[in-house]
Amino acid sequence: MESKHYNDLSIMGCTVPTRVNRKSKSDATQVNINGIHIGGSEIIVIAGPCAVENREQLLETAKQVSSAGANILRGGAFKPRTSPYTFQGLGEEGLKYLAEARKETGLPVVTEAMDTRQMDMVCKYTDIVQIGSRNMHNYPLLKEAGRCKKPVLFKRGMMATVEEYLMAAEYILSEGNQDVILCERGIRTFENCTRFTLDLSAVPLLKRLTHLPVIVDPSHGTGHRWMVPSMAKAAIAAGADGLMIEVHNKPLDALSDGKQSLYPEDFVQLVKDIEKIAQAIGRKIYHRKPSLV
Repeated sequence: MESKHYNDLSIMGCTVPTRVNRKSKSDATQVNINGIHIGGSEIIVIAGPCAVENREQLLETAKQVSSAGANILRGGAFKPRTSPYTFQGLGEEGLKYLAEARKETGLPVVTEAMDTRQMDMVCKYTDIVQIGSRNMHNYPLLKEAGRCKKPVLFKRGMMATVEEYLMAAEYILSEGNQDVILCERGIRTFENCTRFTLDLSAVPLLKRLTHLPVIVDPSHGTGHRWMVPSMAKAAIAAGADGLMIEVHNKPLDALSDGKQSLYPEDFVQLVKDIEKIAQAIGRKIYHRKPSLV
């Protein structure tokens, strides 16, 4: 007998669990981040360095992406790295820098929690909790994210099918947190000319199967800064609700993912270009309202 936690919405054998299923909610979910609605008609842009390296680097980059039109600041305080000998992040010190950058720019901030023991600390300093690709199957962490009071940016696992991804997202929603943002960031295939294979077909698929907003990370999806603008524009054309772009004030000196990080001036041009793509499909980029202070 079929479980009551599933229904008959399926595509080519892809089973969609109840809470993430589009049939469970008549309207598309819009996640509200300090007045910024992710999942509506307006497209949001998240930008910033892969890792928070020091105060000067973060604040300078934050001001640059803010002036260029970014809506949310990204930056990793805790970094899951393949090698234990590479830069692992600044921890709480990095979180404090993110909070300072938010105060300086007005941008909400998103950063990753890697461990259940970090969740309270991350929630204390940031506006959105990120669950990264490497932790997509970390079920205790997903449950903890479901119990937290912050929106969750949930990245697809690098070797996960769409069905596995949605089953993992269900863990978060089943614990009571409905504010989940799905993020396609590339999957591992036989191709080795790019860091991963950015699966843009997942964007319309996820939009059809779920009510959750879907954004795309072309930086991790390609691993090459020169490819990021093309894939970012393609993601918007495919129907993504937003982008997550790595930008560094000095990419050649970056301690993490410098090769895929845009220079600030290239990010300025990218925002202008995606504005045109958005208009072509009847949408627009979210622009923050001027402060009345």
